This record gives sequence, C-alpha cells and structure tokens, in this order.
Amino acid sequence: MAEDKYNLKNPAVKRILQEVKELQSNPSDDFMSLPLEENIFEWQFAITGPRDSEFEGGIYHGRIQLPAEYPFKPPSFMLLSPNGRFETQTKICLSISNHHPEHWQPSWSVRTALVALIAFMPTSPNGALGSLDYTKEERRTLAVKSRESPPKYGNPERQKLIDEIHGYMLSKTPSVPQHSPSQSSEEHPTEAKTEAEAEANQQDSVTVGAGNPGIPNPTLNERVVEEPPVAPANAYPYPVATRLVREIPGEGPSNQPLQRPEMRVQRSVVDDRLFTWAAVGLTIAILVLLFKKFIKSSGHGAVFMDGS
Repeated sequence: MAEDKYNLKNPAVKRILQEVKELQSNPSDDFMSLPLEENIFEWQFAITGPRDSEFEGGIYHGRIQLPAEYPFKPPSFMLLSPNGRFETQTKICLSISNHHPEHWQPSWSVRTALVALIAFMPTSPNGALGSLDYTKEERRTLAVKSRESPPKYGNPERQKLIDEIHGYMLSKTPSVPQHSPSQSSEEHPTEAKTEAEAEANQQDSVTVGAGNPGIPNPTLNERVVEEPPVAPANAYPYPVATRLVREIPGEGPSNQPLQRPEMRVQRSVVDDRLFTWAAVGLTIAILVLLFKKFIKSSGHGAVFMDGS
C-alpha cells in the first residue's frame, strides 16, 4: 500500500493504517478485511457464518465505508453475498453502524465491528432496516452457494480484492455441515397428532409454563430459537400469580378462616369509639379546670361569692 499517497498527519488516515497493520499481523480465521489501494476509506471483507447455526460454513462478503471523521463516527456496512439475514447491497442497521452513531465508541475498530457482525447473524431481525428473516433451510442453501464463487461487485480492482479474500476464507473455513433428516424433523415437527394428544400437550405447556416462563410453546419452537434470549426479569411474577389463583377458596373448610378478619374489624371499630369518647371527656375536664383557674386569678370568683 502506497502510504505516501495519504496525509499521515490526518487522524483518520493514521488510525486506518494502524488497523491495517494490526489485521495483517494478527489475522483471524473467522474474517478478513482489507482497504482498497486507491481509497483506504473503502474496505472489502468476508466473514464466516457463526458455528452451530444455519450460517455455519458460509462465506459472506461485504463492504465497509469509513467516514472522514473515523474513528469518531461509525462506519456503514453492506453485505454483498446473499445470506437470508441481511439484504444485499443495502446499508444494514446495527448498533455498530452509522444508523446508530450514539452507540459508537472511538475505541472500536474494523475488527470489533466484524466480530459483532458475526454475532448478529443468528439473531432475530425484529424488523430492522436491511434485515431478512429466511427459513433455516433457505439460509443453509445460501451458505453452500456462498462458497462456490465470490460476488461480483465494482470495478476490476474491487473484484480482484474480493477474489483474494474469498480464496483466503475458503482455506480457513470448514465446509457447511451436513444437515441430517432427524434435525430437520426436530425443527419442523409433524402435525399428525390426535386431538387427545394436542389437548394433553396444551395442558402440559400451561402447567410447565407457569413455573418456567422461559419454556416456549412447542408450536413456536423454531421461531423462539432464532430470537435473542429473553431476559429473566419476568420469570418471578408468573409463579406467584399462579399460586395466588390456586389459593382462591372454592369449597370445603378452607372458607372458614375468611371470617376472622371481619371480627378483627368490628373490634377495632369499638376500640376506636371508646378511645374517641375518652379523648373528648379528657378535653372537657381540662377546659373546666382552666376555666376555674381563670376565674380565681381574675377575682371574679370573689365577686360572685360576695353577691351571693
């Protein structure tokens, strides 16, 4: 790379060149990324699909555009290989991309962003901009096709860099694992169940779900697997609500203890009335004593005595 073409005093240029050297000195088997010779603000990259997912074994190419204010502003990302999770040749919306500059940290780098992008692959799209929600079978098919040839994009210089990155990733990425029929049957259970079995499963799901809110409905098992794990903040209230419902009295002697609070309420009302009358009587006695003292001190008492 001809470093003399760029102003090395520019903070963005200096940072980008440092990251290029760091990636070359410490390569990864999970991704590879390099800038164009003619424009170091444009990078081509390829990532491998995360392990134990429908993307495993796939090689997904993309493009990174770094802003002139990098690293103080986030880059934009675009996928070039069909993958079933993100649209191709469309800027995707992630917390590490320019769609959310409020989340970007200047300490992050291209390496950090690519690691995060791999982690985002198996998560639920939730309607985010540039996201797709293909089935697992479709994504596995795209993973196999992604290894056959790199995508065609841009001028010859870009295509040459894409081809070099693809060859490197092929040498580092294991092939797409074979998908056994048993796994397929687990992801798509047959619907040939009798009505009695369906009712039994519904009762079991209600009973188990009350004590374990994290257990998904069997009919939505595939959908839940692809979504991010639900925080256990609401795990406690459900068993409590169930216990309260079960403790609601129905028939039998369990209704008798409910009469005790009424007796306590009646006693408390009587006690309050007695206390009120005692307070009123005490107040009247105090006022009488004060009145007598006032009469004696003012001399009116002697006048009344003489007049009598």
